[in-house]
Amino acid sequence: MTTIDPTLLPFFQPQGIVLVGASADPTKLGFGVARNLLQSDYKGAIHFVNPKGGVLLSRPLHPQIADVPPPVDLAFLLIPAPFVPQALRECGQKGIRAAIIAAGGFRETGATGASLEDECLRIARDFEMRLMGPNCIGMLDTHLPFDATFLPPPGPTSGAVAFISHSGAICAAVVDWARGQGFGLSRLVSLGNQLDVCETDVLPAIAADPYTRVVTMYLEGVTDGRRFLQVAQSVTRHKPVLALKVGRFAGGQQAVASHTGALAGADAAFDAAFRRAGIIRAQTNEELFDWARALAWSPLPHGPRVAVLTNAGGPGVTAVDAIESSGLQLATLQPETEAQLQAVLPPAASVHNPVDMLAGASPEQYADCLRLLLADEGVDSVLLILPPPPMYSAGGVAKAIIPTIYAATKPVLVTLMGERLIQEAMEHFRAARAPEYRFPERTVAALAVLTQYAAYVQQLATSPIMLPDVQPERAQRVLSSAHEAGWLPPTAVTELLTAYGIPCPASHLAQHADEAAALARQIGFPVVLKLVAEGITHKSDVGGVRLGLVDETAVQAAFTDMLTKVPQLEPEAVIAGVLVQQMIPAGQEVIVGVTCDPQFGSLVMFGSGGVEVEGLGDVAFALAPLTEADVEYLLNQTWAGRKLAGFRHLPPADRTAVRQTLIRLGQLAADFPQLAEIEINPLLVLPEGQGVWAVDARARVGE
Repeated sequence: MTTIDPTLLPFFQPQGIVLVGASADPTKLGFGVARNLLQSDYKGAIHFVNPKGGVLLSRPLHPQIADVPPPVDLAFLLIPAPFVPQALRECGQKGIRAAIIAAGGFRETGATGASLEDECLRIARDFEMRLMGPNCIGMLDTHLPFDATFLPPPGPTSGAVAFISHSGAICAAVVDWARGQGFGLSRLVSLGNQLDVCETDVLPAIAADPYTRVVTMYLEGVTDGRRFLQVAQSVTRHKPVLALKVGRFAGGQQAVASHTGALAGADAAFDAAFRRAGIIRAQTNEELFDWARALAWSPLPHGPRVAVLTNAGGPGVTAVDAIESSGLQLATLQPETEAQLQAVLPPAASVHNPVDMLAGASPEQYADCLRLLLADEGVDSVLLILPPPPMYSAGGVAKAIIPTIYAATKPVLVTLMGERLIQEAMEHFRAARAPEYRFPERTVAALAVLTQYAAYVQQLATSPIMLPDVQPERAQRVLSSAHEAGWLPPTAVTELLTAYGIPCPASHLAQHADEAAALARQIGFPVVLKLVAEGITHKSDVGGVRLGLVDETAVQAAFTDMLTKVPQLEPEAVIAGVLVQQMIPAGQEVIVGVTCDPQFGSLVMFGSGGVEVEGLGDVAFALAPLTEADVEYLLNQTWAGRKLAGFRHLPPADRTAVRQTLIRLGQLAADFPQLAEIEINPLLVLPEGQGVWAVDARARVGE
């Protein structure tokens, strides 16, 4: 289980807190923090500092930090930014080893603010002090309890969902929204500018809290991607982590030469990193907390099979559509279950899944049917739909089924449809910690997340696949000969790939037409000619690829024509020669590649290949080296992977050889992180059992 960094203990288990910048003026934030500290029923020492002295909320206002009596190990600094460095020195001299800097006016304002931050960090390091913020709202713990924020009352109710946020405004909204939605928070941490303490630091500390069952995060980025990945993997083994990562479509991305790099982007890297770490990514704030409630209040399912129980056909069909589109399965009920359902329902009811009890279903019928579905060995979870019943109250149904939901070892999620007529039922469900949602689609999405996390926990033993028959020494010799960053010559790329067992067609570089004809004769007809030229990324766009050349005359003519026309189209290109290559029989074209993300390292890409790869956008990414789950994700997430099984006129292709290629490419990228980009486009996939060929490949060494 995760543990707390000892240097962070004053933030999460403070013995005493001093508020520097406390104010007796009820309109000031310094009054709000003081009020919250006292009203939170914090049992430790609370001290207030203001140079004017006096009394605040029946407690003395000390003129300076040095006057504060022990115990005190956490300072909350709510003073203008220019005065923060001196306050930190005084805290350090007092022996305070943790401080929350709430004020703005630092790095977010420009160079002067950034310089001020640097000064604060130097002071903190001199005194071995940890800093949270600046530009944050503080933190709270509903179970300790303490509230070191300036959020308006009432604060959150105590609960099992923790929230870590880069945004203070989001924290304020979440506290109020959570109370309205009927779920409580365990801990909340606002990180602000993350001058020192960052999301990766607090994640294990939050997860170690026994009251926290789910960790939620609002992220604008991560400070150190590789460290975040390592820490998150250790946390998600024990507790689910949900993240809303914003900034998905940030502009200004640096241009890269390969399809792989162009299609990757930072967001693809975050997706890949979250999958590897077991973090479930939400796309909206509503999803984040919809899913958090389900994970906090429900047992995990043993599989994807869902039973639907409803008193109305339309919502039941809607639920089935959502189930099938989300990757879950509609459970097949056992014959004995259907017989027992028939015994408690009217003849016109449908006892096949989805089970439609009809509009007149009573609270007792809801309860009886729910028990029968939960007892069915073919059911992993139940989605119960409750629009306002015409003959009974929704509240009455809720009271009848809550004991069964509470005792169940399988998740039961409720679609409670309506507004005014369901208020009593909503209150009953929330008091019982039974997740309820307004429409079937939201309920199914939460069920899918429960299933996703359960599957992750079950396959935790999965580790990256490392093949023994690779030759890293041979690859190292190739890379050692590259004396500077840039694209490797084609012969070096072939040597690099074959060292890791990725088949490449026979090929040689020719400088003139006669040499090309001789090499073609040596390789064997038919052959392909491919231009090798610095400054030309896509050879086919300028006539730099000639296919199916069947004799020497055709080779000479194609060579001459290519070297005549290409300089006219691309006068700046530096032509190194023409590659003469064995022509491979037709097959399915896919693209495989590697790009290096500055935060998380090498990413392996797979998708539809050929000249339209960027237009199609049928690609998926995973972190290198690949696990078994990564390989399955790449193949199943893309049309390129799914059609390897065959489609219409396409016979089944060699999926096993593609899997091997992905694993080998991921291992190559992991072994040699200096490889900034690798691209094989296309990787030609032959029919089953006949393998693959890397017919066109490039690789670039980074700076």
